[in-house]
Amino acid sequence: MAMTAEEKQAMKETMAERSKARKKMTPEQLEAEVLEKVAVMAPADRAIAEKIHELVKTHAPSLQPKTWYGMQAYCNAEGKTVVFFQDSGKFKTRYCTLGFQDAAQLDEGSMWPTSYAVNEITPAIEKQITELIKRAVS
Repeated sequence: MAMTAEEKQAMKETMAERSKARKKMTPEQLEAEVLEKVAVMAPADRAIAEKIHELVKTHAPSLQPKTWYGMQAYCNAEGKTVVFFQDSGKFKTRYCTLGFQDAAQLDEGSMWPTSYAVNEITPAIEKQITELIKRAVS
């Protein structure tokens, strides 16, 4: 099966993220790269991405913003991605995705969700996301 144009672009972004030059970027430069990605999102997706950025910065300040497969993401001190946001435009899906990688501390029993579809952020959704972010870094 052939890769879509969006998948090919994600692979190109991944290779750029792994380059030697990028590894020398400052935390401020990495965050600026994330904010550049957010700035070009569709307005509804951008609003969600901006809120998630705010929530992570407020409730998990130890996480470093970075791009991951060309997406907004946040990593721990070891450089492992903990949480990421995929806008619906990334792969032309009908919803955005808030996801957590295995570095997140969300374990609950023998099975738990690691990603969530997000269409908007209401006060109730904001509270849920905040709780997930806090748990992920606990």
